[in-house]
Amino acid sequence: MLKKLSLLMLAIALAACDSATLQQLGSAVGAGALTEADMAAGLKEALNVGIGKGAEQLSAVDGYFKSPYKILLPPEARKITDRLQGIPGFSDVEAEILQRINRGAEDAANKAKPIFINAIKQMTFADVTNILMGADDAATQYLNRTTRNALYQEFNPVIIESLDKFQARKYWSDAVTAYNRIPLVERANPNLDDYVTNQALDGLFSMVSKEELNIRKNVNARTSDLLRRVFARQDNK
Repeated sequence: MLKKLSLLMLAIALAACDSATLQQLGSAVGAGALTEADMAAGLKEALNVGIGKGAEQLSAVDGYFKSPYKILLPPEARKITDRLQGIPGFSDVEAEILQRINRGAEDAANKAKPIFINAIKQMTFADVTNILMGADDAATQYLNRTTRNALYQEFNPVIIESLDKFQARKYWSDAVTAYNRIPLVERANPNLDDYVTNQALDGLFSMVSKEELNIRKNVNARTSDLLRRVFARQDNK
């Protein structure tokens, strides 16, 4: 009798729930309650996946150069390349420098991965909760806000080394020096590494944002049970 009464009370309680509540109850029963450690591990796994894919794609040959993240010359540089067309040795200056700066960024991209991953490890549970239940690019915003300066300090020497490997800084400096010799022109700054570093980081953050959105919106992109359980929670927010 007691068992029948309990079943009747459960049926009445379920009947009073709306569909969204029933779905959440079903998810909780099927997957088990998420612990703080589960949520933190799930989000960090997702970010590691995104960064891994982003760094791998961008560090490949043409990862920057023939992608939406291609680094272009700064707008003011066009006046330099245009004026250098008739100077021997610099007729193809724009094409040459574009290839070289993108090769430099590709060379550096993979070296930035450990720096990003270390930043992810430092996230608190409060950070994890705010990101998981936040905007579609909340994790990317967090990383950009909290690690940009530190990443720059670590990434810039790598960019300089990579640019020098392809002689891009010297090539650009020679081009700007030649430009500055032209009478009556406004002198230009031959420093290239700051611009390339920021553009390379922008591309890396953009790639991470793309992967973050994919995992948030595409159930099939959640390649582990933990990812599926953790991001099922944000699906119902």
